[in-house]
Amino acid sequence: MLTSTKNPLVKQLRALGDSAKERREQGLFLVEGTHALTEAIASDYPLSIACCTEKWMANHPDLYARMVDATAIIERLEVVSEEVLQAIATTKNPDGAIAAAILPSANNTGANPIKTLGLVLETLQDPANLGAIIRTSVAAEIDGLLISSDSVDLTNPKIIRATAGQWFRCAMQTSSDIAAEVQKLQAQGIKAIATVANAPQSYWDYDFRQPTVILLGNEGNGLSDKLIALADESVSIPQSDRVESLNVAICASLLLYEALRQRRK
Repeated sequence: MLTSTKNPLVKQLRALGDSAKERREQGLFLVEGTHALTEAIASDYPLSIACCTEKWMANHPDLYARMVDATAIIERLEVVSEEVLQAIATTKNPDGAIAAAILPSANNTGANPIKTLGLVLETLQDPANLGAIIRTSVAAEIDGLLISSDSVDLTNPKIIRATAGQWFRCAMQTSSDIAAEVQKLQAQGIKAIATVANAPQSYWDYDFRQPTVILLGNEGNGLSDKLIALADESVSIPQSDRVESLNVAICASLLLYEALRQRRK
């Protein structure tokens, strides 16, 4: 059992929570907590290192047994002291399990996931927003997300936590030229709809049964003029005049669940 907080492994893993640059250099990112770890293992997502405490092992014997048997996806399994786990974690009260997962770019090519319904996210900066959108996207059964490369890093620990483990079930691709990606989708017969506050058409009136990609923009500035001009149609979300705007994660939820309602109907 690892008991020293000065062990090189502690410094290595802790750095993953502090810096996107460090995550890129190591080719790893942190997966914190039982729920996220469970989803990663259930999704057969490759883990370089998994750490847990003796107390956690006693409380989760079945999951620990799965981890021991999961040699195909877990390269190294370590039992650590409570102090060591606390030194690694980015949260104040870690629940006893943490892992370092293989960075997506090192794991797959990130092919465009959108075929019938997806989201394009431009310059999102708040990890809590992006995490909530990822979680909703899985719940609403969309194909996946396209995210501009100037958005918050996809492997930010706050995003992983905010998805409640659904990060591992959501197909995602980042792009440095999101407009070009939208045009590729349009060439495949997928309509691009922009969410714009003053659009005359409500999202309730749009036919989401057709192949569609929904464009959502930055928390403060919304969509860029370039993407708005590129869109086939624009929709608005009806709201009181006393409210200036809605949170982007809320907007995504409203649009995606309207799409789900129409498609199931």
